[in-house]
Amino acid sequence: MTALRIFEIFYSLQGESSRVGLPTIFIRLTGCPLRCTYCDTEYAFKGGKMQSIEDIMQQIAAFNTRYVCVTGGEPLAQKPCIPLLQTLCDAGYQVSLETSGAMDITPVDPRVKVIMDIKTPGSNEAAQNRWENLAVLKPGDEVKWVICDRADYDWAVEQLRSQPFPPHCDHLFSPSFHQVAGETLASWILQDHLPVRMQLQLHKILWGEKQGV
Repeated sequence: MTALRIFEIFYSLQGESSRVGLPTIFIRLTGCPLRCTYCDTEYAFKGGKMQSIEDIMQQIAAFNTRYVCVTGGEPLAQKPCIPLLQTLCDAGYQVSLETSGAMDITPVDPRVKVIMDIKTPGSNEAAQNRWENLAVLKPGDEVKWVICDRADYDWAVEQLRSQPFPPHCDHLFSPSFHQVAGETLASWILQDHLPVRMQLQLHKILWGEKQGV
């Protein structure tokens, strides 16, 4: 029996990415090898309970939506995440995966929409970026940048210009909560005519910083 350590499964509105606002089932896996300065899910580093893929599928069947987001922590740190993603796709769900960019995304089912971070210097985890993943990104995948300050923004602009990002992927620029005001990041993007999507965390705007939203 294939099992994963699951911290929580809940139903909410998608707060980020191009699917923002859509009613979505969130499957949050326990554990992450990174320790980003701005992490808002430290509570999921430990705990949770082991659940089989069959149990997970039965649990999410109670929610009337076809959108599922597998997140963490870092979901790909658990190897059974790969068969979970495949099972979700086989069941007809529209699946997205939120991953740190530090893990190999090659084994991920091509039907999954990958939302991959690029860790900025302000995260203190920029050394963990797996740049080889850029060649694996497919049409529909998205690259997420959390911006902590102006230095992070300038670094991100330089990476956009110098790294071999595929032209078919959208870039999502987010202000780090409590560190950069949304209007400030928006003004930088507009001043530089940067071809990226600005995003805020809808779930925090609606419900604040709390678990299970």
